[in-house]
Amino acid sequence: MQVTIIGHREVSELLPMAECVDVMADMFRALGEGEALFPQRSVMWLPDQRGALGMMPSWLGEPPALGAKVVSVFPGNSETRYESHQGAVLLFETANGCLQAIIDAGAVTAIRTAAVSALATRLLAREEAGDLAILGSGTQAGMHLAAMQAVRPIRRVRVWSRTSGHARRFAESASERYGVEVMPMDDARDAVDAADLVCTVTGAKEPVLQGEWLAPGVHVNAVGASVPPFRELDTAAVVRSRLFVDRRASALAEADDVRIPLRDKTIDEDHIQGELADLVLERVGGRTDPNGITLFKSVGLAVEDLAAARRVYERALEMGVGTLMDFGSGRA
Repeated sequence: MQVTIIGHREVSELLPMAECVDVMADMFRALGEGEALFPQRSVMWLPDQRGALGMMPSWLGEPPALGAKVVSVFPGNSETRYESHQGAVLLFETANGCLQAIIDAGAVTAIRTAAVSALATRLLAREEAGDLAILGSGTQAGMHLAAMQAVRPIRRVRVWSRTSGHARRFAESASERYGVEVMPMDDARDAVDAADLVCTVTGAKEPVLQGEWLAPGVHVNAVGASVPPFRELDTAAVVRSRLFVDRRASALAEADDVRIPLRDKTIDEDHIQGELADLVLERVGGRTDPNGITLFKSVGLAVEDLAAARRVYERALEMGVGTLMDFGSGRA
């Protein structure tokens, strides 16, 4: 049997951001209709807490897909030449369970994470929203700038990072790459001031965004904190917002941005207005007030990786992209 190996650069070419947004919309529609399975992910931290290994299987019903992402997460890689997420998505066919493809998980994760935020933005942000604040300056900062441009007319971008030099370097490179001026800010509050779109994409363990800074009508995508003890938002930011999540069970298990206000009894579980699938299927209303604050809290779902990987594999077959190798065994 032959397996297709698809690397980082190939994934980026095969999965344009705007196309991935639509792939994610289809996936959440399938999820909402019961055509997806994925258990809570398993995360094993190293004894010194420097990094973790995550294992995430999933299934989609139509078109059928079966797979698993195995990925290491080393936040300290921001100070090295390596990405924080390293690993592979394994894609299987569903008739006999044969392995079809091994796909770079870092590239898949980077694109689909921002594409899900773009989908939430398309469903929740004001139509004219275009004043963007990005808190964080790593891979997801650039991906989220591209994702926001795919769904809203971005006219101003400000970026803040916990390391000011990183913000300046990001602003310089992103301005050229994305065709919009990106202004580095020394203070997170100044970056957020009057913004109507905010994306938090940091590796912070303490809040970097405070609710009192949020302008009327803003939409927030909170992405960086996907497992305890990471947290980007203070309690006031959550309390002030109409809160939506990618999956309720995952947010309650893994999102300290939500878990801590719940633990402190500042909010109850009913504060979660719905899941992204509910919005896609129009089971719940999104933005009900032009001056209201909406918040999408993302922790990332294995089925997002599967849907993105399936599209990458389909495109690779169409375009003859990828490296073939013999792998697996059959009966003699």
